[in-house]
Amino acid sequence: MEVTAARRSFLCDIGSWADRTALHEAASQGRALQLKQLIESGASVNMVTVDNITPLHEACIQARPNCARLLLEAGAQVDIRTIHGSTPLCNACAAGSLECAQLLLEYGATVNPSLTALTASPLHEACIQGNSDCVKLLIAMGACLEAYDLYYGTPLHVACVNAHTECVKVLLNAGAKVNAARLHETPLHHAAKHMRVEMIEVLVEFGANIYARDQHNRKPVDYTTPGSPSEACLQFYETTPMTLQQLSRLAVRRKLGTTALNIIAKLDMPKLIISYLCYQ
Repeated sequence: MEVTAARRSFLCDIGSWADRTALHEAASQGRALQLKQLIESGASVNMVTVDNITPLHEACIQARPNCARLLLEAGAQVDIRTIHGSTPLCNACAAGSLECAQLLLEYGATVNPSLTALTASPLHEACIQGNSDCVKLLIAMGACLEAYDLYYGTPLHVACVNAHTECVKVLLNAGAKVNAARLHETPLHHAAKHMRVEMIEVLVEFGANIYARDQHNRKPVDYTTPGSPSEACLQFYETTPMTLQQLSRLAVRRKLGTTALNIIAKLDMPKLIISYLCYQ
């Protein structure tokens, strides 16, 4: 098949096609001295394999921040994508490497790269990994809380599917939509399936709909084991109305959305009320 002019230009920008090189190996293994010597000898930091993987991808996949820094300083392209669409930032978050993620963002990495059918966003990857520090960093840098992946749904879905309660708390407090649905399945359905009482409580505190029905017409409680703490928890919420205080907090947070934490902290009201509104 003839390569288009645009494609040829792209290939020239990122380097030549090749199998795994010594540069890839050094970056993957964390051999910073060897990597530095290879770069100084003229090796291309943007050399790609047949899967479009660069040495920078390798460094991030293996959580090698020292090697990643050497490559970036030498001109490695920070947002180059593999054949499956993963950027180095996706790889860093998948590896749970806060250092690599911080470094990439310092060099201008895109926090919200376009999603493809084969890859999720950096925030999705951080939630799969369960690294709440990476999640906080990405959110602070403007990561889209409602980025929707056809397979995973939103980052909140991912955190619940993988039973990472701390990530769930971070996402919700940042303003993630608690009742976002994928095939009518909400994060609360996933929490119920995993029998995570604490996660169920957190989701309901942030306004999760305990009566939501999925594509099988089942409520979250229908996925719990009879007699389990999870079933008892959801049955309690079904039979106990929310207090006016809780309803008021939800109304304020819903109105303010993702700006809630910043705005609430500046309100002229007692610290106790501010703490309550911020779920502290």
